[in-house]
Amino acid sequence: MDLNTVTETRDARDPAPWRPGDAWLGGGTYLFSEPQPHLRRLVDLSRTGWTPVETHRDGSLEIAATCTIAQLSRFAKTLDARAAPLFEQCCRAFLASFKIWNMATVGGNLCNALPAGPMISLAAALDGECLLQAQDGVRRRVEVADFITGAGRKDLAEGELLRSVTLPAPALSCRTAFRQASLYGLGRSGVLVIGALDPVDGSLAITVTASTVRPVRLWFALPPGADALRTALGSAVADDEWFDDIHGLPEWRRHMTYRYAEEIRQEVTR
Repeated sequence: MDLNTVTETRDARDPAPWRPGDAWLGGGTYLFSEPQPHLRRLVDLSRTGWTPVETHRDGSLEIAATCTIAQLSRFAKTLDARAAPLFEQCCRAFLASFKIWNMATVGGNLCNALPAGPMISLAAALDGECLLQAQDGVRRRVEVADFITGAGRKDLAEGELLRSVTLPAPALSCRTAFRQASLYGLGRSGVLVIGALDPVDGSLAITVTASTVRPVRLWFALPPGADALRTALGSAVADDEWFDDIHGLPEWRRHMTYRYAEEIRQEVTR
């Protein structure tokens, strides 16, 4: 879609004051999908040259905000980690064409903050941490599960940039289980639940996305029983936090979340 209110595109490598009507441009798959009448200038990140995925000495992975879904998928196929299959499962949850995969970015998916954003699901489930950078260069870190504060809402100040997401080494060694539901064969995720069992200390994390307006990550020092898991889910998600749109009613989303969480609990502990 033509953005006929945009009068200028600026290279992000050339510093300039942030002004009203500016927006970061990554892959553009969201920006160019619908009218953006409030925008006047795009700040293009495509030439920053950030390494898509970098492995650090401590075994953690740093995924650049500009890393595309195609790049992440290719990297995951070479990743020697127990949680590696989860990357492809979340990439496939886009249900998007190769053209979208080659343009859509990890950072864009997080910053859109849609409940069904599968990169949110992946990063929250693997205990990811966002690196944010303000216009004055000041950086701060926020857990992915806290970065998304609601449907379409995130902890991002005006002009602040999501630089990367880091996944810690212990999370990559976890045994994972994945469940996704949609009302349609090729529809947007209505429910997405991921379990991650730590092989070292035996702890279990259950992460709920798509069915809730924000990511919900439950951590248990030891895998809970069925009743304890249901109680924890009931306490963690308020009645008005079950997402409601054309892709699923809150009652259905709640039912499927409880069902999938129990299936995952049984799968990773047997």
